[in-house]
Amino acid sequence: MTASIRKFIVSLSSSRHRRKEMAFVAEGTKCVSDTIGSFPLRYLVATPAWADCHEAECAIAGSRLIVAPHKELERLSGLSCAPEVLAVYDTPRHEFDPEEANSNLVVALDGVQDPGNVGTIIRAADWFGVHTVLCSEATADAYCAKAVMATMGAISRVRVVRGNLPDMLRGCDCAVMGTFLDGEVIYSASLPVSGILVMGNEGKGITDAVAEIVTDRLFIPSYPSGVPTVESLNVGMAASIALAEFRRRLIM
Repeated sequence: MTASIRKFIVSLSSSRHRRKEMAFVAEGTKCVSDTIGSFPLRYLVATPAWADCHEAECAIAGSRLIVAPHKELERLSGLSCAPEVLAVYDTPRHEFDPEEANSNLVVALDGVQDPGNVGTIIRAADWFGVHTVLCSEATADAYCAKAVMATMGAISRVRVVRGNLPDMLRGCDCAVMGTFLDGEVIYSASLPVSGILVMGNEGKGITDAVAEIVTDRLFIPSYPSGVPTVESLNVGMAASIALAEFRRRLIM
């Protein structure tokens, strides 16, 4: 491996460089196996043992395969325990068509900070048939290694669009739903089959700018009512519960 390739891969640990280079890294056997072939591949870096056991992935990589010792992977990896393989892909360029929210659910993330939560929500979106996730500029990068790994391959199927979230929402003529402590109980609320579901920041919730656009305020209650519980749900859990309720209505 050349020094320039090594420097390039290491630089992708920075969100600024990922956006500049329009490239991201997927680490680990499952993550690579789930994504290879879904994005244009720049490099596949693997140990000799991994390459010997994964002929199909190596065949896809072709001349882009770089076989390197595990110590090299340790230098490249952003994980505490370096994997046997990592892939460098082109970041896809997706745009949001507001018409999509008129026929299907779309999830929007308003300042979700933890990459693991972002990845978990993308994974849940994939499970529940949501094809697009909108991310505000303050939301963690969906293409950082931790988020990509947390998607469990869903990043291959879910379009992630990053931009000015209030502007994207204002361009839609559909229900814009958000989770709030003073919202209507989601289990008894009238839920549309399409629209945009907004999930807010882990600590502060949905921003004022986005809250002004929300048409339906929803609440996921604890059980039983009136009994002390944890203060709140993790945003990834809340998104999964909300999406499950939307889909339950369609199969009742």
